[in-house]
Amino acid sequence: MMRYIRYGFLGVLGIVLVSVSLANRQTVHLQLMPDALAELLGFNLSTNLPLFLVVLGGVVAGLVIGFIWEWLREYKHRKDATVKKTEVKKLEREVKKLKKKQTQGEDDVLALLDEAS
Repeated sequence: MMRYIRYGFLGVLGIVLVSVSLANRQTVHLQLMPDALAELLGFNLSTNLPLFLVVLGGVVAGLVIGFIWEWLREYKHRKDATVKKTEVKKLEREVKKLKKKQTQGEDDVLALLDEAS
């Protein structure tokens, strides 16, 4: 059921994006810097693009910047999780070693039963 809702949402989103793109095909002139600053520095990048590319490019750039920001912000949580994971593995190995020492003199069947529990 959720799969169909997701496909429906993506379909509606696609139709809206195509509609906005077709409605905003006129070109706009983009400049990297204002004219006064460009004259001061001696260079300026400029281009003509369709308006829908500018809008959709801004949305994509915002998403990419947001994803990168979150990835950097969550670094400490990922690091803590990795440290905890290695600590758990170390403790599990130690528990197995201690159980093995404890059951060395016992019967093999009893040792297997202790390992299972």
